Amino acid sequence: MKVIVTGRNLVITDAIREQVEKKLSKFDKYFKSDVEAQATFSTQKDDHIVEVTIPLKNGTTFRAESRTDDMYAAIDDSIDKISRQMKKHKTKIERRFHDHESIRFEAIPDSTEKYEESSIVKTKRFGIKPMMPEEAVLQMELIGHDFFVFLNGETDDVNVVYKRKDGDFGLIEPYL
Repeated sequence: MKVIVTGRNLVITDAIREQVEKKLSKFDKYFKSDVEAQATFSTQKDDHIVEVTIPLKNGTTFRAESRTDDMYAAIDDSIDKISRQMKKHKTKIERRFHDHESIRFEAIPDSTEKYEESSIVKTKRFGIKPMMPEEAVLQMELIGHDFFVFLNGETDDVNVVYKRKDGDFGLIEPYL
């Protein structure tokens, strides 16, 4: 697996680069050599943020973000999250892959953690009216949610606005 390490608002030292490459190398046995992992480092106030993304060619993406006051602890936490994602979704993903695809699941060790199957426990129905994304953000804040589904008045597509961890807002637009 090839590892690409970048820094948003900081310079990446050789020690940090070596640490993340060492930690990600434990996934080499699960992936073919053409898989690229991306690790992005940034800081916000006293927090060190590590984002690790492993996109596969079939569209599946493993992604984890960790925010701590120690960069090395954030690396470890992100790698642990990726490992848990792989374990948790092993059965689901196995159905989509064959032995000749990008990932080999037989090598994933059993975890001591037990995960319960997730299920939909509640369904909400609500009418959506056309509005601009800015109005959707206001509606989202009024109801106190982290996201809001709406019909974009400009595009007539269903969109989602959401509150980002950095305090800004994001817009999700569908494409075909």
